[in-house]
Amino acid sequence: MLTSVELRQKYQDFFKSKGHTIIPSASLVPENDPTVLFTTAGMHPLVPYLLGEKHPGGNRLANVQKCIRTQDIDEVGDNRHDTFFEMLGNWSLGDYFKKEAIAWSWEFLTSKTYLGIDPRKLAVTVFAGDNDAPVDNESAEIWKSLGVPEHKIGYLPKKNNWWGPAGQTGPCGPDTEMFFWSGESELPPEDSNPANDEDNWLEIWNDVFMQYFKKADGTFEPLKQKNVDTGMGLERTLVVLNGYADVFQIDTFWPLIQTIQNISGREYIESKEVTRSMRIIADHLRTATMIMGDDKGIAPSNTDQGYIVRRLIRRAVRHGRMLGITENFGDKIAQEVIKIFASVYPELKKNQEFIMLEIAKEESKFRNTIEQGLKEFDKLMEDFRLFFEKTGETIKEISGKQAFKLYDTHGFPLEVTQELANERGLTVDVSGFEEEFKKHQDLSRAGAEQKFAGGLADHSEMSVKYHTATHLLHAALQKILGPHATQRGSNITQERMRFDFPHPQKMTPEEIKAAEDLVNAAIAKDYPVSWTEMSFEEARTKGAMGLFEDKYQAMLKVYTVGDPNELADADPNSPTFSREICGGPHVEHTGVLGKFKIVKEEAVSAGIRRIKAILE
Repeated sequence: MLTSVELRQKYQDFFKSKGHTIIPSASLVPENDPTVLFTTAGMHPLVPYLLGEKHPGGNRLANVQKCIRTQDIDEVGDNRHDTFFEMLGNWSLGDYFKKEAIAWSWEFLTSKTYLGIDPRKLAVTVFAGDNDAPVDNESAEIWKSLGVPEHKIGYLPKKNNWWGPAGQTGPCGPDTEMFFWSGESELPPEDSNPANDEDNWLEIWNDVFMQYFKKADGTFEPLKQKNVDTGMGLERTLVVLNGYADVFQIDTFWPLIQTIQNISGREYIESKEVTRSMRIIADHLRTATMIMGDDKGIAPSNTDQGYIVRRLIRRAVRHGRMLGITENFGDKIAQEVIKIFASVYPELKKNQEFIMLEIAKEESKFRNTIEQGLKEFDKLMEDFRLFFEKTGETIKEISGKQAFKLYDTHGFPLEVTQELANERGLTVDVSGFEEEFKKHQDLSRAGAEQKFAGGLADHSEMSVKYHTATHLLHAALQKILGPHATQRGSNITQERMRFDFPHPQKMTPEEIKAAEDLVNAAIAKDYPVSWTEMSFEEARTKGAMGLFEDKYQAMLKVYTVGDPNELADADPNSPTFSREICGGPHVEHTGVLGKFKIVKEEAVSAGIRRIKAILE
């Protein structure tokens, strides 16, 4: 059996042998990107480099990236969906293109030294072409040259074989996907391929060829720098190679299922309902632990990433209740998650205390919510009884509005309402509930679309200005509050910036003014902004700020506000104001930023403060 540790290692060893620099996983919380809550793919943190910025690791990169896709939350419970996953990826930044990428994908999949998959069990798809771009015959011919027969190449439209852009504009292009035979027969029928028999083929790898840029008017133009972005899901690949029936049997999931069995006294294969609940608990608490264990320190809350953490924990607790678990258990699952991943992602061990505290607090809070919901449900039953006394008519159904009120106002899950209704011989108007839910969702989505409008790589003039302003604020806060005030997250739009940092109490009005004044003094000084590459040790010696997530990388990209030869000191009388590890982009000198103004300072979670600021 192939383990997750072995697969990660084989992948990185292979691409290292092909001249790739192995880079560490970026944070699950994207830097300065208002368009998404989480890192959703390996390419996400590399967007500046895909657009032409120089990467310290060179033009060939590979890594294992932590990812989260929240659109799958409601699908979790079947045999394949998960919200947190690891993506094995390799990139060419204007270096090699289709020929090498496809040949290496095939070699890694079929070589006995690496995965050793029988080529007869593999098939591929390529872009079929449309009005925007021609059929990708180039990729098809490369596959044929490697021995893939014509009948194992499927041609599919843009919805299947095209990537991007992630926002309204940006890099995009055709992709070619690799599939493993998952049908009942040992080998696929002669005429079967993923384009005509999709149910029996499982996608395991995707090579994206970024050769176009989609413009605001919807037209496509060739990219100056053509890139390759490939991705192979670690979990799905382990399922395929080990012949598992579902993703929850792989070694980064199964210990969690075993722990849930021990806590609940139930068996994973006991019934469909029990299996589904155990899968949801394992997936949701695994994901919540990875988010809370990230160096950005996300706690459960009612907004943004924190809301997702809260939703995941509460859904897990609800399914624990359905298994008969009445005591707090989330921290036990979190401990197992940390045990599984700590050697790969050491930040989990570092943040263990925070994870345990927050998960226990949230679980206790939600158990109280359920108790409150039960009281409200009992009040509703009393209303039904009084109605019968007055009219002689029996109410047999809880309306969609009533069920949604229990859910929306009191946090009472629909499944619990249904369970209690069933015990009393009542039904619930589920379609009415869904209608109410959809109305609520549409309102939320409208707000979210306004909030997160824009492209994935928003390199507009104002966004670049705000990016530089975050560096000035970061340096100013460390000067005024102390070295503990390190960046824990930032979010930038064209209208404002948001900066999160640890600090035990609310900033005083004097501290806020001092930070504002320091930043404005640095702007007035019109410092030059430049970057250079340096080693991890040199960056640390020269006082560069940053999480040093890239410490395993040979060279780091470091931006300096001021004289690159002097030590940084956030004082406008100093020749250098700020030095920070960053991928860019930035303005060329600070004088163009305008006037910096802090409009709000508030708490985000225990010990984490947030500043919202604008440039006027």
